Amino acid sequence: MISVENLSKSYSGRNLFDRVSFQLNPRERLGLVGRNGHGKTTLLRMLIGEVEPDSGSILIPKNYRIAHVRQKLQFTRDTVLDEGMTDLPEHEQGHYWKIEKILFGLGFSRQDMQRHPNEFSGGFQVRLNLAKILVSEPDLLLLDEPTNYLDITSIRWVENFLVNWPHELMLITHDRSFMDKIVTHTMGIHRGKLRKLAGNTAKYYTQIAQDEEVYEKTRLNDERRRKEVELFITRFRAKARLANLVQSRIKLLSKMDQKNQLDRIKSLDFAFRSKSFPGKSMLSIENLGFGYTADDPIIKNLGFTVTKGNRICVIGRNGKGKTTLLRLLAGALQGQSGQIVYNPNVLPGFFEQTNIASLVDSRTIEEEIMYTHPDVDRQAARNICGAMMFTGDDALKKISVLSGGEKSRVMLGKLLVTPVNLLLLDEPSNHLDMESCDALLAAIDSFSGTVIMVTHNEMFLHALAQRLIIFQDGQIEVFEGSYQRFLDSGGWKEEARAGQPTSENESAPKLNKKELRRLRSEIITEKGRILNPLAKQLQKIENQIDAAEKRLNQLGENMQAATRDQKANRIMEISQNMHTCQAEIDALFEELEDATETFESQNARFAKKLEELENS
Repeated sequence: MISVENLSKSYSGRNLFDRVSFQLNPRERLGLVGRNGHGKTTLLRMLIGEVEPDSGSILIPKNYRIAHVRQKLQFTRDTVLDEGMTDLPEHEQGHYWKIEKILFGLGFSRQDMQRHPNEFSGGFQVRLNLAKILVSEPDLLLLDEPTNYLDITSIRWVENFLVNWPHELMLITHDRSFMDKIVTHTMGIHRGKLRKLAGNTAKYYTQIAQDEEVYEKTRLNDERRRKEVELFITRFRAKARLANLVQSRIKLLSKMDQKNQLDRIKSLDFAFRSKSFPGKSMLSIENLGFGYTADDPIIKNLGFTVTKGNRICVIGRNGKGKTTLLRLLAGALQGQSGQIVYNPNVLPGFFEQTNIASLVDSRTIEEEIMYTHPDVDRQAARNICGAMMFTGDDALKKISVLSGGEKSRVMLGKLLVTPVNLLLLDEPSNHLDMESCDALLAAIDSFSGTVIMVTHNEMFLHALAQRLIIFQDGQIEVFEGSYQRFLDSGGWKEEARAGQPTSENESAPKLNKKELRRLRSEIITEKGRILNPLAKQLQKIENQIDAAEKRLNQLGENMQAATRDQKANRIMEISQNMHTCQAEIDALFEELEDATETFESQNARFAKKLEELENS
């Protein structure tokens, strides 16, 4: 258990935390929410000792291991497999199949196991760091936006992995559906305070809204009551016969707390401007083909039509051609075969995740918006800046000083400048916080035009998708129907193979019998070391319950005797003892339930280890 007490932290005179406290209890999976810049990552960095609090304390048990995904990409081994094994627990050194399973789940192939880590893209190097942390089995796992650089099947694999995480977890993510499927508790940073409760983000935000509504109603009632008291004092201060009443009102007024009106919290509030489209068919794709090398086309013989009002989501693993398809549709790339025929009335707007490089560092945010289209004047630019949460002087910030998330908001603002009837969006929710993602989802949903969007966010897919373009198994499929219908009809074929080698002909090297016996003996020894104390604890609690129930039965007999003898004092004493004894029994049963769950979970974990060993 980790205990944080009276923690305070500020930067440049701005308070992030003001004497906040919370506990992280055994086996809790805690989702940390709050707006960008409000201190979520800072809190995680304080837990690992990278940032010191201004005051307060963080109490961590002795020998308690905390692990997080390192941002620094530095590898010391010559192959992905060897690098992944460096973080295996000491008692599991050599258990290469454990890290293999995680690497397969994160999208690495059998051939990748023997490649040097430096041969991979930054995204896959981050995945390797994530795999090393997952396999290390720390007491507390800290994850800050773990879905960045992951594709949808890898996200779903990590989701299932973390649901079964046997220790503590703290998670930051903008993906609400990902968080809600994993966490047991949610903790939010709101107005410089921390609020933790059991349940998912919906329960947390509902509770915050209810609390602020109650606060505002109480504030208004107190303000009305205060004015009534002040009016009474003013009217009757000069009346000698009412002097006592006036003095009592003055004392009452001095004791009344004056609640301040809550500051309005800025949030994204915008809508895409739509241009009417008179026809039905917007564009058609016929036998489209494209490849970055002549002998390896990533898109071939693709054909479909897009009609007015369509909501089309493009999904699949990274690097398979999703962004390339969107760039072809936007005209940023030219197809090598086939054709894309646009209706002349189509006015597209394109948001690409790499487009922040097109921003001019020397311009202000306001200027960047103004220069997007000749019809935009300063006031219109300011309005859009405000919608993107750049109010007041923030609109005059230079592009060069903005974070990646802020630059993405600028790109969204540029997309709002002119009316369009076709939105082409490539991962628009990246770099937005959870509240901003909600606002973006609402804006896309209310857009009256057509939307073609690449996304890995399953909340967006469930809410928006009417048709899907699916990149899977080297093929492109146009699926007519919702994302849920796609899942119900078979869904991700790749998901069934997650955690397995990427080719049916590939298999892990077999262990010899001697090695199998040695590793099996190690697992059984570890199983005994972990489970035997848990079994003794279970037996101890059961004995305590048995003894307490016997005491309760004896107290019941004593109560009957005292009732017959009509001894009122004795009856009261026995009743209090019975109540205490029953409360003790209830607490013991709760402890037994928790201990049983821990025992069964650990037993299942070792059974799974043995099964994996037999199959290796």
